[in-house]
Amino acid sequence: MSANKPKTTGEGSGTGDGKMADENMELDERKVKILDAVIRNYLATGEPVGSRTISKYTDLNLSSATIRNEMADLEELGYIVQPHTSAGRIPSDKGYRLYVDQMLAEKEEKLDHAAQEVKEMHQMLLEKEDKMESILKQMAKMLAVNTNYATLVTAPQVKGNKIKFLQLSRVDVGQLLATIVVEGNVIKNTMLQVEEDLDDATLLKLNILLNTHLNGLSIDEINLAMISEMKQQAGVHSGIVSGVIDAVAEAIRSDEDLKIYTSGTNNILKYPELTDNREKTSELINVFEEKKALGELVQDSLSEENNTGIQVYIGNETPVSSMKDCSVVTATYELGEGMRGTIGIIGPKRMDYDKVIGTLKTLMNELDTLYKK
Repeated sequence: MSANKPKTTGEGSGTGDGKMADENMELDERKVKILDAVIRNYLATGEPVGSRTISKYTDLNLSSATIRNEMADLEELGYIVQPHTSAGRIPSDKGYRLYVDQMLAEKEEKLDHAAQEVKEMHQMLLEKEDKMESILKQMAKMLAVNTNYATLVTAPQVKGNKIKFLQLSRVDVGQLLATIVVEGNVIKNTMLQVEEDLDDATLLKLNILLNTHLNGLSIDEINLAMISEMKQQAGVHSGIVSGVIDAVAEAIRSDEDLKIYTSGTNNILKYPELTDNREKTSELINVFEEKKALGELVQDSLSEENNTGIQVYIGNETPVSSMKDCSVVTATYELGEGMRGTIGIIGPKRMDYDKVIGTLKTLMNELDTLYKK
């Protein structure tokens, strides 16, 4: 916050708005900085903010006791409140309003910069996604050539998705872009139709409201009471909150987007024990063409992996009925932030397990290295 006296939007001229002017005079530079620290810290952590935290957060070099007194004044003035019996404070609507009105002008440049960063991050992730798809396809092909078995590699899925960041941006009159970033830095964009052209102050307040309530939550943790409270705080813009919640729910549904890349299906024909029954061979080949059953295998692997991330299914152990004459070795790779995928090798029961397991462990490490470049 600026060290200047706080301003509010829509002030009248002369003495007709003396009450507003009096409220502006309530806050000196010290209180403004402490309020700024409370709001910033609360937005970052979602936890009530105590005086000890503020003493480390500001450049005022004040004692915790002095900060407590100032925070008590801010609470009495209605800029912060004490939730429940917590010793910490959180911003009130009045505090948010001051934040919006006083900071908007000086924040516009930073907001534009933040929007550009989101756009650049989105593009970077799209490029990485394209690169990742190419890497996974090449990996499946290389595995098939190296082992002479059939192979599969899945794109990473994000499990237990939680919201990392939300941003509403104006696109056109009556149109907002909701940018939702979830764990794994997966970005989803959704267009929202609105009945009016929202100004910068309203957009900023809605962004603060959404991030304050939703950051760090999964879709299961967003309950009706929370949504009702957000709508109440959003007032006439409650419909936007509903649209964002729907967009969040859609963004977190990742299971439907499972991508499986396969290679080496014809390698199955090299093993007599897998081709002595034409009907069974046809069913096995069909599994790789349709991939639905492979999805069941992948989900089983992701839910049952041991400490090494390697699973070996022999014959009837596999969840896919048409693979009962095969052995399947899968490895679960992790790319951080809940992103996990599966590499699988399918062959006869007499496969070279030692070589296959060693190859998978090596590939897991290489994939991790490639992705972090």
